[in-house]
Amino acid sequence: MGPGKIELLENIQKLGSISAAGRAMDMSYKRAWDLVDEINRICRQAAVERQTGGRNGGGAALTPFGLSLVARYRKIERDAASAVRKELAALSSDIGKARKIAAR
Repeated sequence: MGPGKIELLENIQKLGSISAAGRAMDMSYKRAWDLVDEINRICRQAAVERQTGGRNGGGAALTPFGLSLVARYRKIERDAASAVRKELAALSSDIGKARKIAAR
């Protein structure tokens, strides 16, 4: 599970369809559907449920599991960013010092 699949899930939830989510990410419906299918197989439960067509056509939405999956992934990203913030600031400072020394 990576950022592209999570973004696809977020777009499905926001836009209400797999095809619209794929278009928003410049991918074909087939590619978007293949990724949704892969997510569902990897997780062994549905993250996306398709809704049958009606007057305005069908659509798709995240299942409670899909919503939880996205929320958990985004929390892991936030926690990871928080964990490395201090070290990244120190690294940036070290790089700035090295540039000043090299410029002399």
